[in-house]
Amino acid sequence: MAGARAGGGCCPPMDLFRSEAMQLVQLIIPIESAHHTVSYLGDLGLIQFKDLNADKSPFQRTYAAQIKKFGEMARKLRFFKEQMVKAGITPLTKPGAQTEIDVDDLEVKLGELEAELVEMNANNEKLQRSYNELVEYKLVLNKAGAFFSSALRNATALQKELESQQAGEESLDTPLLQDKEMLNESSKQVKLGFITGLVPKEKSMPFERIIFRATRGNVYTRQAAVEEPVVDPVSGEKVEKNVFVVFYSGDKAKTKILKICEAFGANRYPFTEDFGKQIQMISEVSGRISEMKAAIDAGLFHRSNLLQTIGDQFVQWNTLVRKEKSIYHTLNMLSLDVTKKCLVAEGWSPVFGTKQIQDALQRAAFDSNSQVGTIFQVLHTTELPPTYFRTNKFTSAFQDIVDAYGVARYQEANPGVYTIVTFPFLFAVMFGDWGHGICMLLATLVFIIREKKLSGQKLGDITEMTFGGRYVILMMALFSIYTGLIYNEFFSVPFELFAPSAYACRDLSCRDATTEGLIKVRPTYPFGVDPVWHGSRSELPFLNSLKMKMSILLGVAQMNLGIILSYFNATYFKNSLNIWFQFIPQMIFLNSLFGYLSLLIIVKWSTGSQADLYHVMIYMFLSPTDELGENQLFPRQKNVQLVLLLLALVSVPWMLLPKPFLLKKQHEARHQGESYTPLQSTEESLQLETNHDSHGHEEFEFSEVFVHQMIHTIEFVLGAVSNTASYLRLWALSLAHSELSSVFYEKVLLLAWGYHNIFILVIGAIVFIFATVGVLLVMETLSAFLHALRLHWVEFQNKFYEGDGYKFYPFSFALVNDEDE
Repeated sequence: MAGARAGGGCCPPMDLFRSEAMQLVQLIIPIESAHHTVSYLGDLGLIQFKDLNADKSPFQRTYAAQIKKFGEMARKLRFFKEQMVKAGITPLTKPGAQTEIDVDDLEVKLGELEAELVEMNANNEKLQRSYNELVEYKLVLNKAGAFFSSALRNATALQKELESQQAGEESLDTPLLQDKEMLNESSKQVKLGFITGLVPKEKSMPFERIIFRATRGNVYTRQAAVEEPVVDPVSGEKVEKNVFVVFYSGDKAKTKILKICEAFGANRYPFTEDFGKQIQMISEVSGRISEMKAAIDAGLFHRSNLLQTIGDQFVQWNTLVRKEKSIYHTLNMLSLDVTKKCLVAEGWSPVFGTKQIQDALQRAAFDSNSQVGTIFQVLHTTELPPTYFRTNKFTSAFQDIVDAYGVARYQEANPGVYTIVTFPFLFAVMFGDWGHGICMLLATLVFIIREKKLSGQKLGDITEMTFGGRYVILMMALFSIYTGLIYNEFFSVPFELFAPSAYACRDLSCRDATTEGLIKVRPTYPFGVDPVWHGSRSELPFLNSLKMKMSILLGVAQMNLGIILSYFNATYFKNSLNIWFQFIPQMIFLNSLFGYLSLLIIVKWSTGSQADLYHVMIYMFLSPTDELGENQLFPRQKNVQLVLLLLALVSVPWMLLPKPFLLKKQHEARHQGESYTPLQSTEESLQLETNHDSHGHEEFEFSEVFVHQMIHTIEFVLGAVSNTASYLRLWALSLAHSELSSVFYEKVLLLAWGYHNIFILVIGAIVFIFATVGVLLVMETLSAFLHALRLHWVEFQNKFYEGDGYKFYPFSFALVNDEDE
């Protein structure tokens, strides 16, 4: 959002508790200054324009032709970018001299550059294809020439052998009819034709087999593999190929072979039997290859220079085209006045930006030489404004956590303020280990120190998400160090950081005993858990009790905070019904039961009592009049419990019954005698409309309101129990993290250390590091993060947060994405 640009002295101090006050403004803009006005407002980024032409198709709008023109220019720039990426050229991110560019001149220039580049590409493609064909032809001449020269040598040797046999004396084995057959052979000789070319190596065997079958074996095929892959002239890809020569007899066989060559993608090339002509052809082809190579290199050099020239101005051109296109998109949302001399715009803007908007309108009128300035006026409306929080790089990630659940309704209390502290704290309660916290801190400091460099780079999905939440992780790491010091765990190892342990052993056997074997010899350990608990037999029962009770205290405190925030919402919106029949009974119900439980926990810790709190809470409902006996923590506890139980029972109908009847009475009084009051004067009517989706309808459905209130009451009563139990996840995950850490330390690192072997120790250390990083610093971090997220979204925010608003998205050039169409 544009709020991310907070600072610079132009804005009042940031206030995250409630969204910025918004106003619906109307601008009446003269046609001649419309472009300048929208451009300056885009630089400012403080107005979210409403589409006043929603009933028109894109082609019916006023500036459809301009949109089409800039869309075509954007297409050409995308084409240039693709070509630069292929050529390995990076556009200059910060061009040296920023010059004013005329849009019409740029359109002509882009057209000329595109035509020149397309022509270059076509010529280069033709030259490259011809070059690849010549390379293949040369291979055919070499390989096929080797076939024929080999065949010629074999034929000459055979003929000499036959002549030597005829010159010698006839043996008894010489056939009697040989002379006659030899005489007749010359008259029966058949002239064989042949076809030469290249076929892909993977298709060579099927190719040979099909030719053999198609001609019924009346062919002779020879193949030779080409050592290096060659670039195919048709596809332009490197392919392994074989040179083939197929000898055939007759035109029918030739026709079949040609069709098979075409089907298999075999490239055919002419060839002569004359050895002298072969040498001449090889020489000619080699010369043409050299010439073609020089022509291709020259073309590529010229193309590279052209792309480099484009790259020098690309960012400036692209920015201009995107800005112009977004300006005309916005102008298409404006309504044309009946006189067709003015454009009417409506949109939301923050109240603090009024002066800046008016200054921008004045500058636009002056720069466009308009005789009439833009008229700026505020409209009164009952429509719900958008929600706008001005955040910075630290608070934006926490606000995103809240917005992922739902965007705050206009000016309701924003849980994002408290999330900055409560979210990392609840995470740390589950993750507490100051060794792991230091690892997280070091990792996130890398992102924070290099944030300027990384913010301008294209990161992977997971890296980008982690980088965006770097300040959330920073807070999580700091709180993890804090809770780790309280738990006294450094990779599960306790340290006497603040003082020596308060306890000592009575004798050597007390290590295996419970706490009865320890005697207190020093003052109480000043901060956190005494290190003596770690490793003792009573460690688990002690920490379980501590963390479980602590989870309930934290949960009840956060739920109370949520209900208190509902009071601030009701006060702000002047909704007295919600104060008397929602806030007060909810506070009474929650604290009569679980507030009382929290008090009992604190009293038990303070007094060192052995009372069973499970027994106290269960029999508070089952047998409220029975004596507590040894479970009594303070005088008159039974009477207090009876009063609290009665208050809890009374608060349920208090929440359920009065509010629907009072809303009905208010509605009847408001519309008695058909006298209608303006909606904006009564906050309750606006609240009622939003809650029940009436959207201006005057009907009051009592049954719907009553059912809604009943659902809300049941949800709160049951939720008070389930939500309190849900906070026990703090205890469960903290215990799991501590035990996993202890297992990795004792069963991997200490076990490897015990072998007194350097090789085993190194292996053990590597396994410990990977287990710690993979399980505890990645999986456990993600698990604790998700549980903390759930506690905020469900247990905390459902007490007061509607989350049914919509975000403020101003028209701003800073938000125009590179991929925006």
